[in-house]
This record gives sequence, C-alpha cells and structure tokens, in this order.
Amino acid sequence: MKAGVLLFNLGGPETLRDVKPFLYRLFSDPEIIRVKFSPLRKALAYTIATVRRKTSEGYYRQIGGGSPLRRLTEDQARALAEEFKRRGKDVETFVGMVTWRPFLAEAIDKIEKTNLESLVILPLFPQYSVTTTGAGFSILRQLIDKRPAFKKIDVQWIRSWPDHPTYIESFEQLIRRELAKFGNPEGVHLLFSAHSIPESYVREGDPYLDQTKKTMELVMDRLDRKNPYRLSFQSKIGPVKWLEPFTNNVIVELGREGIDDVLVVPISFVSEHIETLYELDILFKKTAAGAGVENFRRVPALNSDPTFIRALAEIVESTL
Repeated sequence: MKAGVLLFNLGGPETLRDVKPFLYRLFSDPEIIRVKFSPLRKALAYTIATVRRKTSEGYYRQIGGGSPLRRLTEDQARALAEEFKRRGKDVETFVGMVTWRPFLAEAIDKIEKTNLESLVILPLFPQYSVTTTGAGFSILRQLIDKRPAFKKIDVQWIRSWPDHPTYIESFEQLIRRELAKFGNPEGVHLLFSAHSIPESYVREGDPYLDQTKKTMELVMDRLDRKNPYRLSFQSKIGPVKWLEPFTNNVIVELGREGIDDVLVVPISFVSEHIETLYELDILFKKTAAGAGVENFRRVPALNSDPTFIRALAEIVESTL
C-alpha cells in the first residue's frame, strides 16, 4: 500500500515582511478569536495585527529576522522519510502549516496529485488543543471534503500522542544531557514551560492541560524523580484569563527562593521557533538574571533528534 504522512504545525513568518500577514491569519482563526460573525472577527484580527506588528517584528529581528519553523519541519519530514526507508517502507512525507506557508491547502494539492492509498495526518502538537490540532483538523476536513481524489484515500487522523514511550524517552535524553552541564545535576530545578491557552477552553473540555501534565509526569518518572520540578505557561495573548502560573513569574519566584540552577524544558514544543528562541532564550533569560538565578539553561527543542524521529515513525506505524 502506497502510504503518505502529512506533518503539520502552526507556521511562522519567514521574513519581517511576513509578520503582519502572519498575525492577521493567526488571529482570524475562530478558535483564537471566538467571534462567530466572520467580518467582525477579521476586522479584529486586522486591528490586532496592525497594533502588534512593530513589536513582533522586533522579536523576530532578534532571532535572525524570521521563524525557522518551516525549515525545521521540512527537516523533520525528510528525516521521517529516511527512518521509514531504514525500516524497509516507502512512505512519502508532506508538510503543511495552519497559518503560514506552505499552507495546508498547498500540501493537499501535492497529495492530490499522488497515487496514495493511505494518508496519516500527523499534527506536530503532542498534546491536543482545539487551538492547535483542532484548528488544523478543521481546515483539513474542509479541504479534503472538496477533493474527489481523497475518496480513494484511506485517511487516518492522529489526535495526540502525549504519552508515547519513545517521545518521552527523547525528552529524557535531552534533559539528562543538559543536566550533566551543571555542577550538581540533582539540585537543578526543572521548569516545564508550555504554551498557555485560555482557561475557559479547559473548562469546556479541552484536554490540553491534563495531557501536558501527563507528559511532564512521565518524563519525571524516566528521570527517577530526582529533581524538583514545576509546570508553567507562556505566550499569553489577549485580555481573557489564561492558564497559569506564567513562566516569567515562576522564574522570579525561584530567584526569591534562592534557587541558583534552573533548567527550562519546552514541554509542548517540538521545534525551535519564536517562543523558544526569543521568549525563553532572550526574554526569560533576562528575567532570570534580574531575579538572581545564576545558572539558567534550556533544553533544546526536539527538532530532528533521532529518538524523536523514531517516535514519530512508531506513531505513524501504529496508525497504519
């Protein structure tokens, strides 16, 4: 059976000129700005994109002028295809993004021109949220329903994979590698930082919080629970109440408690992008220095780590 895998992520602006249109597309999502009347939601999205443009451009300028997310996701897709070759399987991989190029529609166009018999939709969000995986699924279902060619393709949807053993192992390995760089590894405080979402979504049944906690606890099990740890949240947008505590506030608290060694784990991110490269590495590192945290380090994002790619292959194989 000729099989394919569509890896999708949120996307990010690749140049400073892309920032405003990227923000507009991001805030036009009905799961981000919950306004049912489309013209009003788009007007709000345009206003937010206009207001935030210069600030966001400043952030992207500090990480090289754009997001590396597309390149890193394409690297992951190539590495996954190579992993399948090593396993004796011919699986074609595709990349699509929710809010920036290559858009999901572009990926569907490519898939439609192939002779695939089976397609696995693989979101690069281990923990499910309606704001990420849900938003991508909504777009993809609309696209697929309009394409006659997909009636001949067996489409499988992977909803989440927060507890996959090899995925957990990939985090364990990276954390141990970073802990070894501290003078007293067992005394290091592990700060698991995840992208926040509005609290109301969790109350309405979004499993993101529970799944994020589950991932963290499984990682700590593999680390033999030798280190103190906490979960915090970053990247709040807008005036509504989001999941707390916020990462920057926790860093300040750790400084007040006299904790010198902190290792941040980007628990909900599988690739480097603005939230790791700017928020964690630049903004929160300054917060740590001001709070008196002497040794502030971060675990790299998984990117194309061989163990992580093996995890993705196993997830796809179990679905196929």
